[in-house]
Amino acid sequence: MNAPKHPHLSEGLTAPRIGGDARPGLCTDCGVSRMGDGRACGKACQFIQPDYDSAEARVHGRLPDSATDEAFFGVTAGMLRARLSPPAEGAQWTGLTTALAAQLLRSGTVDAVLTVAPHPDDRWRPQPVIVTDPQAMAAVRGMRMGYAPTLALLEDAAAAGHRRIAMIGIPCQVYALRAIEADLDLDRLYVIGTPCSDNTTTENFHTFLGLLDDRPETISYLEFRADYRVELRFDDGRPTRTVPFLKLPLSTLPADFFPMTCKTCVDYTNRLADITVGYMGGDGDQWLIVRNDRGAEMLAALGDRVTTRPLTDKGKREGAVKGFLVNTERAAGGLPLRSMPDWVRPIVAFLQPRIGPRGLEFARARVEMKAIETILHLRRAHPARIKNMVPPHVWRVAARYGLVPAPDETR
Repeated sequence: MNAPKHPHLSEGLTAPRIGGDARPGLCTDCGVSRMGDGRACGKACQFIQPDYDSAEARVHGRLPDSATDEAFFGVTAGMLRARLSPPAEGAQWTGLTTALAAQLLRSGTVDAVLTVAPHPDDRWRPQPVIVTDPQAMAAVRGMRMGYAPTLALLEDAAAAGHRRIAMIGIPCQVYALRAIEADLDLDRLYVIGTPCSDNTTTENFHTFLGLLDDRPETISYLEFRADYRVELRFDDGRPTRTVPFLKLPLSTLPADFFPMTCKTCVDYTNRLADITVGYMGGDGDQWLIVRNDRGAEMLAALGDRVTTRPLTDKGKREGAVKGFLVNTERAAGGLPLRSMPDWVRPIVAFLQPRIGPRGLEFARARVEMKAIETILHLRRAHPARIKNMVPPHVWRVAARYGLVPAPDETR
């Protein structure tokens, strides 16, 4: 049966009713638990016993070369600093992610895209949707914050007869999709991945917005930029404002503001996507990691709409990452603490974008920080799980900072 049309959504974009509930514990509600009897979670969940080596070899045809930057970012056929030209109106960056998906629909390569749109009652809440009209991709531009069981849409897509699909997803969703891919009986599957690090509930995110501005309901855009600032835009006529990372009110957030799943994420760069579209290595542009032939095909289809520039690679990350390690240890499970006096913060905030790591060095630093965070939080909160939850590529990245597995921490 065709999925019901959501009354607030545009033509060619549907929001099926998703039943079931998320599983308790380490669960990001990717949607698998809401499909059928939910038993696929046992093999699909990134937080049970991920097998990235087998998955990367199956999806990309080979393993990453750990002697290169693939140790940080996964299998890479090419990395680009890119932007859509002209930028798409209402895009978070320039609109590359939605442009890739729209072109797949426009060319007839796929007949449906699974992604998220803003919920009709809350622009920050993700609403899983099936998009069949390339023009409707404009309605899904921008960032959402919260859990989205996007994979549950696979059942609705199949019921509607869609056998050639694309999905835009975050790493834990993409890992689960790849784990069940062989069971889906699809003719074609294209995966556009975005990097992910720290998600939270939509309600928690509204609390954060309230700490950033006295009129949080007017914030229409928020982005963590590679120049160590958060950019805020408003729909009440006020000019764009930026806040240095060091001046963010993180100390006032509760220790559990970010869920344990995000504190123990082992795949920041979406290693199993065909193409990853992010910002970390873009140094002001978007950062593309083309991983295989499908990713190259999607990018080539945009032609001269994509403007590229050479990647940058500046600064030294080691001091910042070591500081993060110490602060995460001191936080004892909460948000990383900073001990610098208030009067020093403006000075460091001024220096960070000028002498701190930029471009690929910034991206390497963030991947190392996530590896460190994962190991430290699992050792504290779930020591029995670390043996199965931490894949070899995370240990390899963390080893530079003295974090190596104990005898009982590897399979």
